[in-house]
Amino acid sequence: MASVAWAVLKVLLLLLTQTWSPVGAGNPPDCDAPLASALPRSSFSSSSELSSSHGPGFSRLNRRDGAGGWTPLVSNKYQWLQIDLGERMEVTAVATQGGYGSSDWVTSYLLMFSDGGRNWKQYRREESIWGFPGNTNADSVVHYRLQPPFEARFLRFLPLAWNPRGRIGMRIEVYGCAYKSEVVYFDGQSALLYTLDKKPLKPIRDVISLKFKAMQSNGILLHREGQHGNHITLELIKGKLVFFLNSGNAKLPSTIAPVTLTLGSLLDDQHWHSVLIELLDTQVNFTVDKHTHHFQAKGDSSYLDLNFEISFGGIPTPGRSRAFTRKSFHGCLENLYYNGVDVTELAKKHKPQILMMELAHGLQDQNLKISLTVCHQTTQ
Repeated sequence: MASVAWAVLKVLLLLLTQTWSPVGAGNPPDCDAPLASALPRSSFSSSSELSSSHGPGFSRLNRRDGAGGWTPLVSNKYQWLQIDLGERMEVTAVATQGGYGSSDWVTSYLLMFSDGGRNWKQYRREESIWGFPGNTNADSVVHYRLQPPFEARFLRFLPLAWNPRGRIGMRIEVYGCAYKSEVVYFDGQSALLYTLDKKPLKPIRDVISLKFKAMQSNGILLHREGQHGNHITLELIKGKLVFFLNSGNAKLPSTIAPVTLTLGSLLDDQHWHSVLIELLDTQVNFTVDKHTHHFQAKGDSSYLDLNFEISFGGIPTPGRSRAFTRKSFHGCLENLYYNGVDVTELAKKHKPQILMMELAHGLQDQNLKISLTVCHQTTQ
């Protein structure tokens, strides 16, 4: 039993049970509440400040206290203004002003975001890789809705250009709502095995959605196979996401080549990336970070005859699927859904459909160790 307990400890279920926005889950229509205005001054920081009255704590939108906004000691492109939202939030919009009643405002800026305040990612607008348009005077508010929105705890505003007759000056607001996150952490040696409902007697539309944050550049995210060697596998290989689909019968001669589709790059950057897989018979939609590829698999059947088990994080049965690298996933899977079923929630409630396994020894157990910090502490 001690060895089983040790195996179970290697998979940690993180239940970040934050409160939903009143209108519901995801990115609801009313997910636009001001998030920064009620925060204490200690939630704001910066690269420098011109004086104590120009500090980052005076950078809240429409405020006139202090000198009326944040201004750095030197106006150059190495300055930044940062806000800590206190927890990971859904961010849907930002707004900026210049320093109150001054000649100090920013005409363009970059927006960065992070979960832990160390590993930063630039938000890129769909129509441009360049910065956001800023202000043309000190007091008008320039509001920008983010399409798509993102989830983060920390945001940084990096001024690119400013009024040539003044200095950098900023007041800011961030809009959004609370974000619900249920996360499973995999240590690279474990897998989660989900047994599906066996009621359907004929093929139905399968939808798998998740987000992942990788700590290594290789690893299997999910795998499902049939009795005759047909299978689907989603695997991270050298930072790229590869979708394998074999719709043929491995026991019979076949001229049908397995489908291999690669999307994305540098996906091992320790930031969250979204995946959506939709299967209807042999038709497949594969989406990674809003980029979708549509295709139809060829095979001896008009549908994929797969078993009623799907594994996440690795391939739990030794000796099978040797055609694939056996590198298991090391990182975090978030909001893992199969046909609308919250798989993480089933694991949290110790439902019999879920088994956690140590791949090296084939050990399994229903007991899960709960942690609230592992995914964030190890990927900041």
